[in-house]
Amino acid sequence: MATFWDRMFNRRAISFQTIWGAGDDLNLNTQSATIVDSKTAMQINAVYSAVSLISDTISSLPVDAYVRRDGARYPFRPAPSWVYKPDVDTTKEAFWGAIIVSMLIDGNAYVRLFSNPRGEIVSMTVMNPLEVDPIRNKLGQLMFRSDNSDRLLSAEEVVFIPDVVRPGHIKGVSRVEALKNNFGLAIALENYASRFFGTGTHTSGVIEYPGNLTAEQAQALQTGFDSRHRGWQRSHKTAVISGGAKYVPTTSENDKAQFIEARKFAVEEIARAFRVPSSMMNIEGSFTYSSVEQQNLQFLTHCLRPIISKLESAFSPLMGRTPGGENAFLKFNFDGLLRADIDSRMKAYSTGIQGGFLTINDVRRLEDLRPVDDPSANMPRVPLANVNIDAADLVGRDKRVSMASKLVLAGYEPSEVLVAMGLPPIDHTGVPSVQLQGLQNLDPEDPTSQYEV
Repeated sequence: MATFWDRMFNRRAISFQTIWGAGDDLNLNTQSATIVDSKTAMQINAVYSAVSLISDTISSLPVDAYVRRDGARYPFRPAPSWVYKPDVDTTKEAFWGAIIVSMLIDGNAYVRLFSNPRGEIVSMTVMNPLEVDPIRNKLGQLMFRSDNSDRLLSAEEVVFIPDVVRPGHIKGVSRVEALKNNFGLAIALENYASRFFGTGTHTSGVIEYPGNLTAEQAQALQTGFDSRHRGWQRSHKTAVISGGAKYVPTTSENDKAQFIEARKFAVEEIARAFRVPSSMMNIEGSFTYSSVEQQNLQFLTHCLRPIISKLESAFSPLMGRTPGGENAFLKFNFDGLLRADIDSRMKAYSTGIQGGFLTINDVRRLEDLRPVDDPSANMPRVPLANVNIDAADLVGRDKRVSMASKLVLAGYEPSEVLVAMGLPPIDHTGVPSVQLQGLQNLDPEDPTSQYEV
């Protein structure tokens, strides 16, 4: 007997009648062949959750302009206004969110640039990816055909950000298109579940009646039963049948469980498509991380960082249109995603300060605190163990004196030892060490009185 999974993956016309009660047959071929586009994909709960999670997270990150000098990164000032408010008609979060949604669903994002007579960018807006088509002219230059423009737009007027590009192609691959079978399966399962809960009954089965019934009697029996039990408001009600009729449930609990597993599998496939950790999609039984920091790190590394890198690479060249911004670049700050609990952060800061790679004010900035006006708060505190012996005079001298003492005890001429160890010549009083005499007998005015020199 074919299992639920066999029927699924053999793509037969499946009747969920034995699973969910009376209803239409579900043909997966038909469901999978149904056009899955950006609109229908976003109607899938798992897709909407994954896309909104990614777009909301990235769009909420701080963005700033920087310039690199002598291997160090410094804020670029004054930064162009579009860095903080790209689209004058909407918020920063809405602007970046629209770009990311376009990349994830359509596979491409297009941003129209608006400049002043000096060529400086004053505003930009996200274009509908379904209304833009990138092409190359006879010179091989990238141009853009837009439904909202009566002319071709140049690469100087449009920022083009594809998601994943196949060799030899211009446009990026839509994740919805590439995984349409998985998305189609999810749509099929959700559609049938919706139909069931809207019109179905949990008491699926057959009514057995002794003897023969006319068509009118059978219809009346079915209508009466359905009127009392069809729909979610009447689900789980007790069935009362007279006249010797008997209700025989045909629902398979095993098939119910397998149907739930199928929906879970579809959600997991969607999570993999968008590289979202299963735990963030609230998938039951998914891997649990030891800490929020570990989960955020996995999410950042495999999901967010590639998208952020594409955004930075696409928009950083625009800094060159600002005076003095030839070497400037755009940077998303995702330090907040890596914030651990307060105890872990304090231990990390302590290690950084003791290791000499963080200053007091570095730590205060990371915690959004005002810097300390003390100049020492901006100086790294290098541990003595990390200091070169030759550069640490006191430690170095102590080492040389200790070695000189060993050489003198070994019989070497003291004056020659001092020269060899780089120590200045010194005169000895001739008085034995105070460690060899009782201090109570020592005359401070004449210490030699107690000894023969």
